[in-house]
Amino acid sequence: MADELTIMWDGISGKEYKYWITPIESTFKPVAGNYIFAKEVEPHKWTPIYIGETDNLEERLTSNHEKMPCVKRNGGTHLHTHTSTNDEITRRKEESDIIAKWKPLCNSED
Repeated sequence: MADELTIMWDGISGKEYKYWITPIESTFKPVAGNYIFAKEVEPHKWTPIYIGETDNLEERLTSNHEKMPCVKRNGGTHLHTHTSTNDEITRRKEESDIIAKWKPLCNSED
């Protein structure tokens, strides 16, 4: 169960991951983490538009993100993020796990 500021995203493996919900224009510290561009389809119900991971949230999550046109076109309004002290392999496993379950539109669009 999530509160107003967080959400639990589950992967195809059944594992759950806790993310913070922020407006899409939010700024971040230069830390590693996973992120989801999402839209709220009903109160407290979200659809992922694009899922990714990075070694620097501050640098990666800007209006210049290469998937931003796709995210905006598909109604993305929020970022769901969490920082990670894990290595890139662990972040990529989480990213793949959630993508496999939710199949976000902008992850499959070139």
